Amino acid sequence: IMVLDDDLVPGTPLADVLPIATDVLELEITPTRPDCLSVYGIAREVHAATGAPLTDPPWAGVPPLSGGVPGFDVEVRDGELCPRFTLRRFDEVTIGPSPAWLKARLRAAGQRPINNVVDITNFVMLLTGQPMHAFDADLVAGGSLTVRRASDGETITTLDDVERTLDSSTVLIEDAHGPTSIAGIMGGARSEVGPRTTRVLMEAATWNGPNIQRTSTRLGLRTEASGRFEKQLQPEQCVEAQAVAARLMADLAGARSVGGMLDAGGWSPPPRRSIHLRDGAVAALLGAAPEPPEQRAILQRLGFGARSAPGGLDVTVPHWRRGDVTREADLVEEVGRIWGFDKLPVTLPSRRGVSGRLEPGQRGRRRAEDVLAGRGLFEILGWSFTAPGVVERLGIGPDDPRSRAVRIVNPMSEEQSFLRTTLLASLLDNVRRNRSRGADDVRLFEHGAVYIARAGLEERPFSYGPSASAGTLRRPATIPGADRLPAEYEHVGALLAGRVRPPSWRDPEPPRADFFVAKGVLAALLDTLRVPWRVETAREPFLHPGRSARVLIGDEAVPVGWLGELHPTVAAAWDLEGLVAGFEVDLGAVLDAAPEALDFEERTAFPAVRQDVAVDLPAGVPASEVVALVRESGGPLLRRAEVFDVYEGAQVGAGRRSLALRLEFRAADRTLTDDEVAQRRAKIVSALERVDGRLRG
Repeated sequence: IMVLDDDLVPGTPLADVLPIATDVLELEITPTRPDCLSVYGIAREVHAATGAPLTDPPWAGVPPLSGGVPGFDVEVRDGELCPRFTLRRFDEVTIGPSPAWLKARLRAAGQRPINNVVDITNFVMLLTGQPMHAFDADLVAGGSLTVRRASDGETITTLDDVERTLDSSTVLIEDAHGPTSIAGIMGGARSEVGPRTTRVLMEAATWNGPNIQRTSTRLGLRTEASGRFEKQLQPEQCVEAQAVAARLMADLAGARSVGGMLDAGGWSPPPRRSIHLRDGAVAALLGAAPEPPEQRAILQRLGFGARSAPGGLDVTVPHWRRGDVTREADLVEEVGRIWGFDKLPVTLPSRRGVSGRLEPGQRGRRRAEDVLAGRGLFEILGWSFTAPGVVERLGIGPDDPRSRAVRIVNPMSEEQSFLRTTLLASLLDNVRRNRSRGADDVRLFEHGAVYIARAGLEERPFSYGPSASAGTLRRPATIPGADRLPAEYEHVGALLAGRVRPPSWRDPEPPRADFFVAKGVLAALLDTLRVPWRVETAREPFLHPGRSARVLIGDEAVPVGWLGELHPTVAAAWDLEGLVAGFEVDLGAVLDAAPEALDFEERTAFPAVRQDVAVDLPAGVPASEVVALVRESGGPLLRRAEVFDVYEGAQVGAGRRSLALRLEFRAADRTLTDDEVAQRRAKIVSALERVDGRLRG
């Protein structure tokens, strides 16, 4: 129930009667601008940006105090952690509720009113940016305060009635009976101001910002005070806050100041930093600039001292910007942001002899992504993190390098607590998500990094599955601590589910995703990158045993990945039905094998000789091996050899099959004779005998 004055006119807006706070601004302040964590600091910024008049600061006109505080002394044992500690004494204090206007201001800023003295400390902090703390002077044992480091395991009960255990990095304020406050963060319960308080010691200090941040994080205790101290306040602010607090203590608590101001810590004002802002420096860095008189006016509105000097302006930095403005470029930024970055012209940067072309690896990556998108696949961007147990769900055994997943020390969640060793799980998650939302035909690819934990400094063999021939881990970059980093690989992978409609497909019934459709997409990728490749039968734990292959590149047949259809049990683990096919290859290794330049070969006008042959051979001989053997024995005149049909049945007998190959012979300088073609064909037939192959009639 709120009792209003009897003479109020009904219908009068409540805001015209009660001291209700006006509009509240919610601002996001960067860590480099602690001066803006105060009402007056924001007012200074608004004044600089708009030219609106700015009143004198609330501490202006207060003469400096000297001398000590009768009956009390302060010892600072570590001047690096506490450069300045100021203390003032007030007697005849009357504790009571704050006036309505002060309560309204504090509530609007998210503060809870407590009593007039505590509310004064909070109001001064919001107004000036300098946190303060009030001690009940009669509860400060021995009349002395000491600033020191805590001992490991030392405890203190803070104002929130929680006992906290400290270590030697924590700074304490103590009296003769022990700790009373955690410096810069929260006061202790033993010396807090209460209803019976009649004498108050008002403290304003400067603390080492990084130390306050570390202590606050370790204790899990973040306060309005620590949020300001950790950004490194300046010692001059202590005196400003004390001046405002003294005026409010007299007005709102009837207090009488006793003595002067005790100033401990050994801090002395440094010379004001002077920076020369050259003529043309703003335009040179930003591309445009206001006129020099406007530059000077902007800096002066921000509180900088600026006077004309030969070749530019000599600018002195105010104490509240000491930690932020240290060089000419900082002054250019100040001028630019107040003048308006939106006024800068849109231009391209100067090339200065740089060609601006993409590197071969960048061109290769873009070409790979373009060809996959051109085949109707959609790119996804998956997390580099994965859940525990994914390796087991894929059936990857402990001897497989892909089981060496790196655990993250500070994961965002348990489901993202490991670095991924394959793109497959990320692709499967996205296929499942699309399927669960009614998309039956899914075509996805991803280009990203995978990580394999390193067992030591030496190079270790890496293979795709237990049966693969060994490749070699590429070492991480030679940087400090590289021996502790996982090996990082750049992979590209794709998964196809449902029906796949290539861009050129005209049949109303497109094919379903299977081994050969996935192989076609892989062929488009590797052929576009001009990398010689082939596949051979191999087992992968997550692929169908009869429809899986290893991808090999180059003349040395280096294994770079897998190709095949998903194993039914793995598909079931991701709630997928029907065929799911795909591939994953080490794109970094593929790009390393890709030629940097292509050789030009003029097309010949001489006709080609094309022949189809059918080869009867054991069913266990891979088609890729047959094609490689034919190409080798056909010599340079054999320009193309490919399988276009496979037959297994009674006509070839059990355990055998027939491969139909299309051969194309051509010479660049002449028309081939029948004898030349017959000689090449005879060599091919002879070579096929090595795999128990023979031509069918």
